[in-house]
Amino acid sequence: MASAAFVTRSILIVSITVAALAFFFQFTSNSMATNKPPVYFFSHGGPNVQYETKHPAYAVLQNIGREITKKVKPKAVVVFSGHWEAEGKGIQVNSAEHTDLIYDFYGFPPEYYQAQYPNRGSPELAAKILDLLTKAGIKADGVQRGLDHGVWSGFHVAFHPEDNPLNVPLVQVSLYSNLDAESHYRLGQAVASLRDENIVIIGAGMSVHNLRDMFATRGDPQPLPYTVSFDEALKEAVESSPSERQARMREVTKRPDARQAHPRFDHLMPVYVAAGAAGEDAGKRTWTLHEGSMGWAQYRFGEVPTSEST
Repeated sequence: MASAAFVTRSILIVSITVAALAFFFQFTSNSMATNKPPVYFFSHGGPNVQYETKHPAYAVLQNIGREITKKVKPKAVVVFSGHWEAEGKGIQVNSAEHTDLIYDFYGFPPEYYQAQYPNRGSPELAAKILDLLTKAGIKADGVQRGLDHGVWSGFHVAFHPEDNPLNVPLVQVSLYSNLDAESHYRLGQAVASLRDENIVIIGAGMSVHNLRDMFATRGDPQPLPYTVSFDEALKEAVESSPSERQARMREVTKRPDARQAHPRFDHLMPVYVAAGAAGEDAGKRTWTLHEGSMGWAQYRFGEVPTSEST
């Protein structure tokens, strides 16, 4: 009888120990996951986005910005914009600490060309990015460059200098000039480890972007058929299992409506960089709007840190 009781107690102790260890590893895994900041894709709009405060995207970008500054609380931000394609076959990284703005648009009111957006770069972070790219076999060079409106227009809404300042270094990295989906996915993978240091990676473009048809339709907000079909196809690919996402997103660029939605893939590639940087974290479309020949999808990859982990 004593022997049987001893065996019973031993089994009970082992069971409790196994359960405790399982809980510990699950808790540790979840804590590590929530400590890694999400990756974002902004549909940034045009240079008018910061002035059109009643546009539905304005409040959405504001909320995403507050999520990043108040909950994620990054050490720095690295951004890939659809308005910067590197010269040559490699990648360029802005290594300037103090950057002017680039007014890379035409035909807007004079005050648009006087807009300001306070920001500071980080030569140290730029050097780290260059090192990661080189180790990944990507030719990369540091350059001195201003911020294009693909960054500062949307950031002026998300991270308003007075209402919600970013207050951390901001480093911009170019796209490839080839605008190839696979290359940009791998580009995101090459810098993914920045997230381990609480650095937020943001791709800035548009989920659908056809300026030619916008002018042809005189800005009619009625969604064109390809705006809806491509935006929804992109959502399905981005939200697919991370193990399938790269292949699914590759196929999206081969769709018949892809070149209608994006006559050039410059505004599409930033979401591929973001998806690559997300690793095994799932993607989620948090909002979209179909407006004429423009799609305004916003994406987040990974979970927002809980209050306990911030």
